[in-house]
Amino acid sequence: MSEGDRDTAMRRLQEAYAEGHISHPTLDEGLHQVLTARTSSELAVPLASLPEAKAPTTSTIAAASGRIRRRGAWQVPRVLKIESAFGKLNLDLSRAVIEHSVVDVELRLGTGRARITVPRDAIVEVGDLHTGWKDIRYRPRRPSRPVGPTIRITGAMGFGRLTIRHAWR
Repeated sequence: MSEGDRDTAMRRLQEAYAEGHISHPTLDEGLHQVLTARTSSELAVPLASLPEAKAPTTSTIAAASGRIRRRGAWQVPRVLKIESAFGKLNLDLSRAVIEHSVVDVELRLGTGRARITVPRDAIVEVGDLHTGWKDIRYRPRRPSRPVGPTIRITGAMGFGRLTIRHAWR
């Protein structure tokens, strides 16, 4: 059992409470069981009576050339695939509606720069991103408030630079 499994279970309990499926005492008891669980079977007990988890959503944004831009209050899917042979990417998640605790962004970019702005309290993971020519520009930020969503960036970039920054607000 991993910390990710524990986080997912906690998120499901919180979502069930927010949607009115369970009471506050049931939420407290379920969170206690999740935090003290040592095995996956113990982790499954408080989740057994919850409604089925929503299926993960996937969206693909593709362009042969030109600019790909997403900003403002837009709904972020659980998995976002971005594909472009030539062009620039400007992905702003700072004011986006992020309902998932983990968002996977898969980049398939040929040439051109990419800029991703993440929420101020987000955790960014770029371990599985392969760059061809230039390095990634990213300086992790220490969370100043409760931890926000985890943004996992994977995929491959050819000739271009990826810049990741945290929003100021």
